[in-house]
Amino acid sequence: MRVLLVGAGGVGTAITKIAARRSFFDHMVVADYDVSRAEAAVAALGESEVRFSAARIDASDQAAVTALLQRERCDVLLNATDPRFVMPLFEAALAGGAHYLDMAMSLSSPHPERPYEECWIKLGDGQFDRAAEWEKSGQLALVGVGVEPGLSDVFARYAAEELFDEIEEIGIRDGANLTVDGYDFAPSFSIWTTIEECLNPPVIWEKDRGWFTTAPFSEPEVFDFPEGIGPVECVNVEHEEVLLIPRWVDAKRVTFKYGLGDEFIETLKTLHKLGLDRTEKVTLPGGVEVSPRDVVAACLPDPATLGDCMHGKTCAGTWVKGIKDGRAREVYLYHVVDNQWSMREYGSQAVVWQTAINPVIALELLANGTWTGAGILGPEAFTPQPFLDLLTEYGSPWGMRDQ
Repeated sequence: MRVLLVGAGGVGTAITKIAARRSFFDHMVVADYDVSRAEAAVAALGESEVRFSAARIDASDQAAVTALLQRERCDVLLNATDPRFVMPLFEAALAGGAHYLDMAMSLSSPHPERPYEECWIKLGDGQFDRAAEWEKSGQLALVGVGVEPGLSDVFARYAAEELFDEIEEIGIRDGANLTVDGYDFAPSFSIWTTIEECLNPPVIWEKDRGWFTTAPFSEPEVFDFPEGIGPVECVNVEHEEVLLIPRWVDAKRVTFKYGLGDEFIETLKTLHKLGLDRTEKVTLPGGVEVSPRDVVAACLPDPATLGDCMHGKTCAGTWVKGIKDGRAREVYLYHVVDNQWSMREYGSQAVVWQTAINPVIALELLANGTWTGAGILGPEAFTPQPFLDLLTEYGSPWGMRDQ
């Protein structure tokens, strides 16, 4: 297998470190708009690691990405950029005859009149609209295969296959006790993506109603996270799992809630009030055009560089409530990463490392033929046990707690 990895930021660089310890692929081209980042990611692996090379690419230039795929004879494009570049990379892979993986799906747009009641353009609609072309080509677009979405979806399929006869609700619950020394506000993941998912109307799925929206940060609940993290207040946030899981897993309700904290929520609300969450460019005195959200991102520290300042753990997981053998049951399937461990073992902070490990596992399952398919599929479309077995084999086991 030959892989084109587009994006050499925190997640992309962590992907190279994880993949370098595995033997399932022949070559990985690491490409980024800033070629120095791609070169640094490759150089960090050491001179003895000859399966990696660096290249410059503009992820928005579909034709250039297709040409790079074909020139390097890549079988798969792995997208490690932010969601703005999903569609050009997705289309480039289709045109280039390659399979495609991403960790976030095409962007949504809120309903123009009833944003907190009805869906309009949902996450992933742009990709699912092209399903027939992908099926006809025989190529696979494996979408949403990071940690959330990704591992959380695998957990949902595992629960449906192994743990329940009927599922009342699947709720993704994400929480952490991470702190960052020296900063009043320092998100542990891309602020561009965080603003997008947190300020858009959250989507909920109910079997008798379908997909609908609610207000940002609605329905707060306190969820007790495992391995010493403890109780964290979680709120509704827009996320791909709610759009993916109901397509392949039978459940009466699907939700996503994120443990953000009051201060974080108030900061996001302030950015929104000031219009600093906007992606449309504004014109400054002198004629310079800038996107307010890009300015916010540029003013904050790069999350990939915060590992040495971070302390604590992050937890991604799937809470499931239903019936097994005629009796009520609740479980929480989860994956915890300790930042001290991920920094010591890989030199990557916990949140980006936890995101990065999952597409590498998916690549290995595709390379060895365990997961196969054509069209546009989410992680829950595949048998889950091989994925979970590899997660443990990679040295980062998952857990399950009866509630």
